[in-house]
Amino acid sequence: MASVPWAAAAACTLETKSRQPSSSLATLKDKNHTVSYQRSGSKLIQLNGNSEPVRSLGFQEALSVLTEGPKVQTSSYVSLLQECVNRKSLSNAEIIHAHIVKTGSHQDFFVMTFLVNVYGKCGNMEEAQKVFDNLPRINVVSWTSLISGYVQNSQPELAIHVFLDMLEAGNYPTNVTLGTALTACSSLESIRLGKQIHAYVVKYQTEDDTSVGNSLCSLYSTCGSLNSAIKAFNRIREKNVMSWTTVIGACGENGEAVQGLRFFSKMLSEGIQPNEFTLTSISSVCGTMLSLRVGAQVHSLGIKLGYASNLRVRNSIMYLYLKCGLVDEAQKLFDGMSHVNLVTWNAMIAGHAQMMDLAKDDLSAHNGGTEALSIFSKLNSSGMKPDLYTFSSILTICSRLVALEQGEQIHALTLKTGFLSDVVVGTALVNMYKKCGRIERASRVFVEMSTRTLISWTSMITGFANHSLSHQALQLFEDMLLAGVRPNQVTFVGALAACSNAGMVYEALGYFEMMQKEYKIKPVMDHYMCLIDMFVRLGCIEEAFDFIKKMDFEPNEVIWSVFIAGCRRHGNMELGFYAAEQLLKLKPKDCESYAMLLDIFVSAGRWEDVAVVKNLTREEKLSETDDWSWIRIKDKVYSFKPNDGLHPQSAEIFKVLDELVEKAKCFGYKQQESFELTDEESASVYHSEKLAIAFGLLNTPIVSPILVVKSTTMCRDCHNFIKIITSLTAREIIVRDSKRLHKFVNGHCTCRDFGVSF
Repeated sequence: MASVPWAAAAACTLETKSRQPSSSLATLKDKNHTVSYQRSGSKLIQLNGNSEPVRSLGFQEALSVLTEGPKVQTSSYVSLLQECVNRKSLSNAEIIHAHIVKTGSHQDFFVMTFLVNVYGKCGNMEEAQKVFDNLPRINVVSWTSLISGYVQNSQPELAIHVFLDMLEAGNYPTNVTLGTALTACSSLESIRLGKQIHAYVVKYQTEDDTSVGNSLCSLYSTCGSLNSAIKAFNRIREKNVMSWTTVIGACGENGEAVQGLRFFSKMLSEGIQPNEFTLTSISSVCGTMLSLRVGAQVHSLGIKLGYASNLRVRNSIMYLYLKCGLVDEAQKLFDGMSHVNLVTWNAMIAGHAQMMDLAKDDLSAHNGGTEALSIFSKLNSSGMKPDLYTFSSILTICSRLVALEQGEQIHALTLKTGFLSDVVVGTALVNMYKKCGRIERASRVFVEMSTRTLISWTSMITGFANHSLSHQALQLFEDMLLAGVRPNQVTFVGALAACSNAGMVYEALGYFEMMQKEYKIKPVMDHYMCLIDMFVRLGCIEEAFDFIKKMDFEPNEVIWSVFIAGCRRHGNMELGFYAAEQLLKLKPKDCESYAMLLDIFVSAGRWEDVAVVKNLTREEKLSETDDWSWIRIKDKVYSFKPNDGLHPQSAEIFKVLDELVEKAKCFGYKQQESFELTDEESASVYHSEKLAIAFGLLNTPIVSPILVVKSTTMCRDCHNFIKIITSLTAREIIVRDSKRLHKFVNGHCTCRDFGVSF
């Protein structure tokens, strides 16, 4: 490596390290005699005149001796201060600092520089800055200690300011200083600033330094530039285990899990032994790939290397097993832990949340979410306090389960623990309330947030749109633009959905143009979906078809399904049959698409097409739709399937339904038949959501809303029936089906009758 101007400063750094031995001599003097002590670990060993051990002092006893007044050799303060760092004991560090000042040792540059480092590691940067400002002189070690302190205490902006002050003062940074400054850039996710420091690194030819290379690799990974991260890794002359761990983590974080696995294999082939952080990173990579086979091998390797009881490794393996669906294996690991931390609980909760996304059906997903709520309850009973990651995960699960009562309890807990002010928790609460049909509560939480991110704005905009509060959604969109927040693809989906619900064609086309020209966002399927849905709702079938033809990609099953439903509703059967043929070509995998096709063909008497649809369902091994509904009452979940006569209250449920049907007929209700994929037709009176709602009417207070989750799309007959029920019973009913949330109040639904199948 080329000689650099700060070589002398680097030597000073080495000197600092050499003056921090694990065993050091401490000489204490009082009025009558001198007593020497030697540090060994966390104890002081008293020595006699011949330097032979007499007795051992614990840390607290040594502090007591110190505060009695004898003067300590300045170099020996380091031993006690280091023990304060090990114990994270700020109060004891302050006691020693006071003794240093009292005895006049504050003039010792080395001790005071070390004190800057101690205060930083104990979390008091205000005091660290004061000590730094009063140093008799400042060198690169002093600057680096202060910069490191700000980085460690999540104040990267101040760390960068100190780094710039150091350069302006004419001090040359060491490799350690540069690595710390790059870490600050990573925390700020500032690739621009990081590149400027990288240029400084290149100028003085230190890219091949291990600590600098590791920091560069981490910086570029954090900023989403994986290629630059790998280049930084490749330039490192002597790669250590942290180098390999950083590049493996970089691949995992940037969607290149397979490449991360290759780096791990190469690391092992070069004889580098992984540490706990490496094993954690590669476990995460396996989780991304859902590679249970490799993950199990990593687990075995961890045991072989002595990490069987390491909490960090066990947490990552447990999370991997949960993501891959091995609940029993994960539970076995959890139960076998003699000690668990909050990360363990969070991994269990987040793992079950992941299982909901990967579940083979809605019933399995619902069971996974219910188990996560149970784990959260056990966490609270354990006496351990949740953090913002816990709250974020569990509120997301409440959103999926439409578990309003549990969500409200968690809201109260966030208020009690002080996490309500966190933007991540606040956004999760907004999301939970809107998905549980409580849009007014979501709006209140949003308004009370002190800080809002793009995700917060987007969540509230889409919430208003999904509840058919189009004007509120668009007003909030405009407020967001005035606040200087740049919308993304999802934000525009919310704005276009609001226009679609209200039939605001001019505004929708304006936002569609703004998205492309002003914000350079290329339309995706969801944007076209909103516009096509808008035209279909207005009966403008030809205009909707024109938009389908203008798309830059082939329409998917959802586009054709919405278009077919519109054609059926507005009587344009010619285009409806064309769309049905296009949908058949895609061979959809969901039963509902085939049920809709059956409906349109049967209604037109096209029996040959009916036979084709039924043959396709047999080829795809599809039968009747897996119709399940759930209702949660007092922490207990009750599930129903169509014509379910096995429930203990089935007789009462059917009686209530029969009575409601008779009353509904007085309001013009006519029971419709729905077409199933079997050769039989079944009356829709006993579809699962009707049974769940009847059960809710029997078992919940009159003032309480009824919340039901349904695994498939609601049929038109059930939708019409539930609207009438809300008028008959004066109850609010919320049904989350596979497509959207339906909020029924006083005979009306937020979907305006466009969110149902036939």
